[in-house]
This record gives sequence, structure tokens and C-alpha cells, in this order.
Amino acid sequence: MPKFTDGSSGSVAKFPTPSTGSNKLYFDDHKNSPTGFGLRVTAKGQRAFILRYNSDGKRRLKTIGEWPAWTLEAARLEAQIVLRDLASGTDPLEARKLRRDEFTVSDLAEEWLDKHATGLTSERDMRSALTNDVVPAIGRMKLSDLRRIHVIELVEAKAKTAPRSAALLLQYTRAMLNFACTRDYLNGNPLAGLKAKDILVSGQKDVLKPVQRGRVLDDDEIRSFWNNADNASLHPLTVIALRLVLLTGQRPGEVTGMHIDEINGSTWTIPAARRGKSNNAHSVPLCSLALQLIAAAKAEKDRLSNRRNKPQNGYLFEARPGAPISNATLGKAVTRAALPLEIKHVEPWGNWTPHDLRRTMRTGLSACRIAPHIAELAIGHGKKGLIQTYDQHEFGDEIRHALEAWERRLMQIVGGHSAEQSEPSNVLSLEAAR
Repeated sequence: MPKFTDGSSGSVAKFPTPSTGSNKLYFDDHKNSPTGFGLRVTAKGQRAFILRYNSDGKRRLKTIGEWPAWTLEAARLEAQIVLRDLASGTDPLEARKLRRDEFTVSDLAEEWLDKHATGLTSERDMRSALTNDVVPAIGRMKLSDLRRIHVIELVEAKAKTAPRSAALLLQYTRAMLNFACTRDYLNGNPLAGLKAKDILVSGQKDVLKPVQRGRVLDDDEIRSFWNNADNASLHPLTVIALRLVLLTGQRPGEVTGMHIDEINGSTWTIPAARRGKSNNAHSVPLCSLALQLIAAAKAEKDRLSNRRNKPQNGYLFEARPGAPISNATLGKAVTRAALPLEIKHVEPWGNWTPHDLRRTMRTGLSACRIAPHIAELAIGHGKKGLIQTYDQHEFGDEIRHALEAWERRLMQIVGGHSAEQSEPSNVLSLEAAR
């Protein structure tokens, strides 16, 4: 075997080019050269230093680098480093293959969303956060290269314009990386110990801390909403959905997702799959006015289905065939319509949202002197602590009484009566309330 020499007149430059299409390998016999170190010459005359070695019983050939970009001395030194790594159990070619096959952030996001988010009520928010924010920014990054600062910068940039969305972005990304740890894609979560308070925007702390809303419509605002909603630029089904939120106190998304199969006589049962904050189904007694509103929704749905010549699918509040109105769409409709209200509480929460109708109803139950634990059960909040374990009474009659009391109070308000006056003998009809 020849001893390699470098330079324009050295042996490395003079090894003959093979006449066939195959490459020709030459190995160095210099005393400073490790075993297996050599030169590959192609039919086009390209020359590159290589190292041939055995690993796990397999013969491997690693390209160190092309000559003359790599000098002979530098290539010999690199070959020695590779062999030293092999002695300690690190095969560079195997490491390269593992690196090539390693999950990227985008790969992880796709798997986590499919296995974890599918079917959850928050699936839409999760997919939006990861596909619109995480993947475009750091999706091509290998998981082993991901550092805490990458996510912090991403969340802080989002927090400048959308603090609440930034908080969810941090929450979902942390959960996704926890998933990666359980699957052994990562040795540790780089976001472990990172709290929302650690996110800073222009030096401000607690930018991700959610604002606790306390907006409650007073009697004048309730009356203005109820009596003016039909004349606002809202779809009739949207108006009915908003009135049902105020009347029943259930979550806006639960109301807009109402299906005909969930109603049995004067009881509406919301299945557990549609209740994002609970694992249990929830039965809602339907009072006279609630049944009238549902009947009005059915009539409007029938009218639209006949006009469009579309089959019925059971949802009472549709944005498009087979898809109920979303909570976000309901909120945008309220904002866009700018319902005329005698707004008295501009600060700190501004105009009202559909969820504020639920809070208004819960406050109204207290005004009706309903016991707090009954009022909480009426709006779908579960029992807490030891009560949840030991008290299995369902309080069905008590909840119905609570909703009937609120219906009477609401109709007094809507009809222009003082809610403190004695209750009328008959509940105002839907038509009179409008």
C-alpha cells in the first residue's frame, strides 16, 4: 500500500482515475494513518478521504471529506477521532442514520394530535395552535435540538397580540412534549418547570394570566337583549340559541350543539361527550318557555331544510348541513350584530358575550333564593370534594324548581315588571316576551 503525500504534486493528486464507472479505493500505509484510512477516486476524477471499519460484524465505509477541501493531515486526524468514538460504542454512520430518522417537531405534532386530540372538545383549538403557530416556526427542528428558549420566544411573540391564545399554545406544547417523553422520543421535557408567569412581554409579568370575567347583564340589559334580538342582524336560530343560554344557564357550545335525540319530553340530556369539563352526562329540565324556544328552533330548521331541499340530520342549530353552530361563531355573531343594550358596565369587561348570559342566569338563581349547591348543579357544575363521593342524590326536583323560578323571574324582567314584585300566576308566553 502506498504512503499518502499531500499537495498538488503529492500522491493524493496523482492516483489514477478508474476507467470504468466504479470507484477505486486506495489505502494509506503511513505510520500516522489509522487502519482503514484511504482515498476514494471516482471515474470523474473526484477524490475524497474515507475510513473503512467494522461495526457489529458489518463492514462500513464512512466518507470523511473531499480533497482538497480536506487536507491529508486533517483527514487522518478525523479518522482517528472516528475510531476512538467507535471504541467507546458510537458508530458515526449509525448515529447519522438515527439522526436522519429522528422525529421532528412537525412529526410529533401530527402523531400527538391524532392520538390525543381527536374527539376532544378542544381538538379544534389544539390543531389550530400547533398547525398555525408551532409547526410553521419550529416544525422542521429535530426533537433533540429543541430547547426551552425556542418555545418561549414563540409563546412570547404570540402573547403580544393574543395572550389567551399564547397561554393555550404553551399548555398544548408542554402536553405534546410530555407525550414525547412517555414515547421515549425525548429523554426529558425541555418545558418542565416553565410556568406561565415566566413569559414576559415588554417586561410585563403574568401576561398569560387569564382575565376573570364578571360581566352580568342587569335587568335593563336583559330586557333590551331579549326584546331587541329579533330586530338585530342575527339569524333566527342564533337568536333562539342565545335565549336558551340565558334561560337554561348551560354553556353556549352545549346549547348550539343540541340534537333532537337529546330531548325526551321535558328533559334535555347533554351527553358526556359534549361536556368538555365533565365526564358525566347532564340532564336539564325544560320549562315551558324552553320548550317553546326549542319548538321554534325546530320550525325554523324545518323551513330551511324544505327551502334547501336538504335532509334532516337532527341538529337544531346548524351553521351548515351536518355541522352545528360553534361557540366561537356564536360569539362573533353577537359582536358583529352589536345588539342594542343600555350598556352600563363598560369597564373592565366591555360588551357582553354569550357566556355572560350563562353567568347572568347563575346570578339570577341566587336572586331567586335558590340554594348555592342546587344552582351549581342546575348549570351543570358537578359536586365537589367528599360531597361528590358520598352524596349520590340527583336533586332532579330541586333543579326543576330552580329553573322554573328563574323562568318566572326572567319573564317578569322581559315583560317590564320588577323582579322584586310578587310572581304572576301565569308565565308570559314567548310571543309576549318578544
